[in-house]
This record gives sequence, structure tokens and C-alpha cells, in this order.
Amino acid sequence: MAERAHPTTRRIGLYPGTFDPITNGHLDVIARAARLLDRLVVGVAMSTGKGPLFTLEERVELVRVEIAAIATRNDMVIDVIPFDTLLVDFARAVGASMIVRGLRAVSDFDYEIQMAGMNYRMAPDVETVFLMASETHQFIASRLVKEVAKLGGDISSFVPPTTLERILQRIRG
Repeated sequence: MAERAHPTTRRIGLYPGTFDPITNGHLDVIARAARLLDRLVVGVAMSTGKGPLFTLEERVELVRVEIAAIATRNDMVIDVIPFDTLLVDFARAVGASMIVRGLRAVSDFDYEIQMAGMNYRMAPDVETVFLMASETHQFIASRLVKEVAKLGGDISSFVPPTTLERILQRIRG
């Protein structure tokens, strides 16, 4: 029986989010996704409806700074690209065959399964892959980080150092 030749295909994944701010939970998912893929695109969504703490440009900059070590460790380029389009259209535009989503709790799953179903209906060639957050990061949510910071709480264990500094500067004026 002759072996079939398989063309070498690059596994390109897209990890989308608002990243307002990027958290240690996000970094955990990015690091784990990077080990599975040949190329990773982190898509930073405009999402003005969520009332972001940082502008789109600031969020893109912070994500780039905070993921640099992950890219180096995996000997790969991780692109950080802003977007304000339909997610599946953006995935196709960057050549992604996979959308990576992080799950923290059962409550995330309900929303994420609906989104995955919608995305699959619109783009059956783009798969959604779920990565469970590590147990040390399962409770971290950007929304909660901002709330704790605004109330004067310590968020240093929830966000990376540069992001922590920028959050505190923004909140304290």
C-alpha cells in the first residue's frame, strides 16, 4: 500500500479578545496555543460597547509587550492585529483555520458554544478550539480586574507587570 503524500500545511490560529486589560489568564491561553500552532494571531477587538479602560491602540501595544517572551520561548512570531469586523471574516483574512477560545468556568461554556455554532454556520472551514484556563487563572476576568483596581485592591497577581503599571497610572490619573 503506497503512502499518500500530504502537503505541509501550516496551522494558523486566531485568539480573539478585547484584552482590556490583558491578564495572566490570557497569557496562559496564548502560551498554550502557541505550542500547538505554527503561527498565532492575537486579534484585539475594537469593542467600544464594553467601555474600555484603554484605547484600541493601547491594548494592541500592551498585548505586544506582554507576549514578547512567549513568542521568543516558542521561536515564533505572534502577530497582534486589531480588528472591527465579523470574527470569521477576520479569521479568513489572516489565514486562520482555527479560532482559539479560553474557557474559565461552566458559565463561559454556554456563551462560547453558541458563538462557536454561529461561527461554524458562517465558516465551516474554520474550527473553534477551546482551551481550559489553568487552575491558577480560572477566576481571572478583565472586568473584575478593572473593578478591583478601581476600588484600590491589589491586582498584581492577576496581570503582568507592564499592564499593572499602566492600569495603575490610568486609574490614579
